[in-house]
Amino acid sequence: MTTTLSNRTLNRTLLARQLLLERTSMPIVEAVEHLGGLHAQAPVPPYLALWTRLKPYKFDALSKLIIDRSLVRMTLWRGTLHLISASDVYLMRTALQPELNKWARNVMPPAERVEIDLDKLTRITREFVDTDPRTVAEIGAHLEEHFPEARARELSTQAQMLVPMVQVPPRGIWGVGGIPQNIAMTTWLGKDLPAEAAVHELITRYLRAFGPATLADMQAWSRLIGLKAHAADLDLVEYRNEAGKVLLDVPDGVIVDESTPAPARLLPAFDSVMFGHADKTRIMSDDARARWGAVRNAVFPPTFLVDGFVRGTWNVVETKDTATLTIEPYFKTFKKDIAGVVREAKAVLKVMAPKKRHVIVAP
Repeated sequence: MTTTLSNRTLNRTLLARQLLLERTSMPIVEAVEHLGGLHAQAPVPPYLALWTRLKPYKFDALSKLIIDRSLVRMTLWRGTLHLISASDVYLMRTALQPELNKWARNVMPPAERVEIDLDKLTRITREFVDTDPRTVAEIGAHLEEHFPEARARELSTQAQMLVPMVQVPPRGIWGVGGIPQNIAMTTWLGKDLPAEAAVHELITRYLRAFGPATLADMQAWSRLIGLKAHAADLDLVEYRNEAGKVLLDVPDGVIVDESTPAPARLLPAFDSVMFGHADKTRIMSDDARARWGAVRNAVFPPTFLVDGFVRGTWNVVETKDTATLTIEPYFKTFKKDIAGVVREAKAVLKVMAPKKRHVIVAP
């Protein structure tokens, strides 16, 4: 008989696997690998994602790992920048490349689409980014010389999908910034991608970070199709959720009791825990999801957790002398719950703006 897991059990299990139930001393690179990478379209989120999960932890330690090439920022899931380990590049980018190839063909709307030779675009891009870092504008302008019928902006986007590139420091380094520049992954890391992806390993890694989960959840995270056949070849255990859907998991995956306390947590924009499942009810209610998703251009805000679930958003605004963190609940929240969020808010301001006066705005 298949065990049914309650939604709160799935919540606590997800928090534990995402290192959000209690902070851990796991090394940074190991944590990034365990989590399956961190969203890094903007420089700040990876620093905050690890801050809310690790102890002890310093922003400078993450910066050093990007500089020494232990960690890299490159285009991956959903065609956006992610931070992953150098060794994971060969698993993750190889697995996602077929999907990125599809996206490259559909960058422009059908009515505006210009058919170009993508093999030629790939070759020209590789040659251009092989030796020196290039800005997106430089890549687009260079490609436009070869494809005058197309626009530089779309050409540069296609190039980032088709050619594995690393966004090099100082972009992504805490407190430094810099104009985004990209260089060929093979130049930066010294090795090309393998011919085939280890999809079985990708599924196992996903389940260790997000399981138990349905095949639909796996597809929502990876954007890959045909996962059912790969999952069938693995030694996985089955559960069911409250809706009766089959959940798959690794045999040694620990299931956490639903009564386990969950501390308040601040999550950065685009935290990976928000994008690991098609069915997000294990981390947010349908009402909260409607509020969270009601944003322009899919620019999702930083959120906070109370009792393990998304209860609202937070934001930091800095002036010359002051850093103000505003907490905005989606729903009525008890003072004792907000107190935990405020404690996290005070702690994060100490690392985000250590030399400024701190202000917390909370209901």
